[in-house]
Amino acid sequence: MHLKIKNLKFTHLSSLFVAILFASSMQGQINVIQDSTLTKETKITETDTVKPFKRFRAEGVAAVVGEYVILDSDIDKSYLELKQQGISIEGITRCQLLGKLMEDKLYAHQAKIDSLLVPDEQINAKIDQQIQYMISQLGTEEKVAQFYKKDNIQEVRNDLFEVNKTLALASQMQSKIVESVEITPEEVRKFFYSFPKEERPIFGAEVEVAQLVIEPEITEEAKQKVIDRLNVLRSDVIDNGASFATKAVLYSKDPGSASKGGLIEGITRDAPFAKEFKDHAFSLLEGEVSEPFETQFGIHILYVERIRGQAVDVRHILLFPEVSEKSVKEARAKLDSIRTKIINKEITFADAAKRYSTDKETRNNGGQLVNPVNLDTGFDLTKMDPELGAQVYNLQEGDVSEILQERDYAGRIKFKILTVTKRHDEHPADFVKDYEKVKELALKQKQIKAIEEWQDKTIKSTFIQVNNEFRHCDFTSNWLKEGEN
Repeated sequence: MHLKIKNLKFTHLSSLFVAILFASSMQGQINVIQDSTLTKETKITETDTVKPFKRFRAEGVAAVVGEYVILDSDIDKSYLELKQQGISIEGITRCQLLGKLMEDKLYAHQAKIDSLLVPDEQINAKIDQQIQYMISQLGTEEKVAQFYKKDNIQEVRNDLFEVNKTLALASQMQSKIVESVEITPEEVRKFFYSFPKEERPIFGAEVEVAQLVIEPEITEEAKQKVIDRLNVLRSDVIDNGASFATKAVLYSKDPGSASKGGLIEGITRDAPFAKEFKDHAFSLLEGEVSEPFETQFGIHILYVERIRGQAVDVRHILLFPEVSEKSVKEARAKLDSIRTKIINKEITFADAAKRYSTDKETRNNGGQLVNPVNLDTGFDLTKMDPELGAQVYNLQEGDVSEILQERDYAGRIKFKILTVTKRHDEHPADFVKDYEKVKELALKQKQIKAIEEWQDKTIKSTFIQVNNEFRHCDFTSNWLKEGEN
């Protein structure tokens, strides 16, 4: 949601309106209590400026919240994590990061008191994914350990376990606090009209986009060739004791796992893998090799490396059937014919997508794309995927693009056309037209208030101690318990 503000002289409330709008545009599920220490202007002293991170500070206790101890090095780690995620640390102070850490610990502490539980298996599965991602970025387990200044990968896992456990408990506690918070239409109206007209935001241009995809046909003969090849590899492993990992390195076409011997660790039943892949992963015993099976990505064989409770480590080999040049030409010609029918009004784009598109995720919805950030159909032109944005930028509502050629991660060709089903130009916030967006913002404000009230109450009844080095910090929450008897 792109917005421009007409008046920079904000009142406290209008600043909150903008802050909530900004928070609502962030990717992924929104935690309504995003670091409150970052939403208030902080008094920064000379000792509170950002410092280079060539070495860690001397170890010491920064604060204690309930049963949790926050070390100076925890603040340093927070800086490193921000940098790793590509977030600028310029202007972010140690006071702000300590405030965020204390919030997380307060939620986790109360979650334990309220007997909220997070299974260790869930935490370990997430850690497996995090470590695999870091290895893919840095190269080896040793480099990951070096990055975190640890002697080995197990020490990294131990640190990540504590961090992820705390965050999971905090998330559960936050959800519990706001689960009963609701908003009425009258509250939405009061929220919107509480801001001066000139201080309301301007919603940026948004588009709703549909696609129609045609992939070159893969013949049954081409598929059978791949199945036969995989059966040969499988027989060599089962009958002759050949190394599955070695064969994955030599033959697998999966760019994410081939160099690691096809290894994928920590797969859970709710992990984002193809259903057929998970079905085979959880139907085999350790050491067993599957028959060849097909997913949307290609044809696989799978080897179960290790079963760990609710998670499983596997190796797989992925091969792709060859697509003939004839099939490629026929696919493009077919799409060209469909496009002509759409332009000539012989068929609507939505009906054509339902009838002809080979993209399973969008065809049943008339080709309509869903924004992965907010799971809505609207895309902010300033924030959408650059490639998609360039393809639809000049399309007016109802226009149909030229035929576009793309290649997937495996290098396979597909053709598509796009249309803009709706285009919303940049406009000042309107209570009627933008009611759902305004309602979402009003609800977030109410949730934030509930969080703040819970926080103030819980801080008073929780043992909290802040090191003298940080007692100058202008925390938003009353961590120093000033004014209390």
